[in-house]
Amino acid sequence: MSFLYHRTVHFQDTDAAGVVYFANVLNICHEAYEASLEVSGINLKAFFGNSSVAFPIVHANVDFLRPMFCGDKLVVSLMPQKLGVEKFEIAYEIKLGEVLAAKAITRHVCIDVNSRNKQELPDEINDWLETNRRNTEEVERRKSREIM
Repeated sequence: MSFLYHRTVHFQDTDAAGVVYFANVLNICHEAYEASLEVSGINLKAFFGNSSVAFPIVHANVDFLRPMFCGDKLVVSLMPQKLGVEKFEIAYEIKLGEVLAAKAITRHVCIDVNSRNKQELPDEINDWLETNRRNTEEVERRKSREIM
């Protein structure tokens, strides 16, 4: 199953029109990413504080399908996918109940902090990606059986 992150929209997430400010959707997605890493057993302090490796976002995209307001209860599903030996992508779906409110993608590249050159993903990220891949495939198989 894809990782699910539950989040309430806060007043600080909204703009003057009272809807979630566009850039804050990516903040919410990043919260889901961090929660997924932590649930998989990755120590966030060590992961983000590691001085030798980093995972900068090199591409981000958001599609807004419905407005989200202060107090709304969101469920963010996160589906990471390995794209190569040094990069991965995370697809996000943000729902209000059963209604899809937004979709997003972030693409990450693993780099050596000192040289800024790409490097292979570390084992802990490969394990996280593999676990999430298997879980997502299992959900898709279950869905396809329900359709039949």
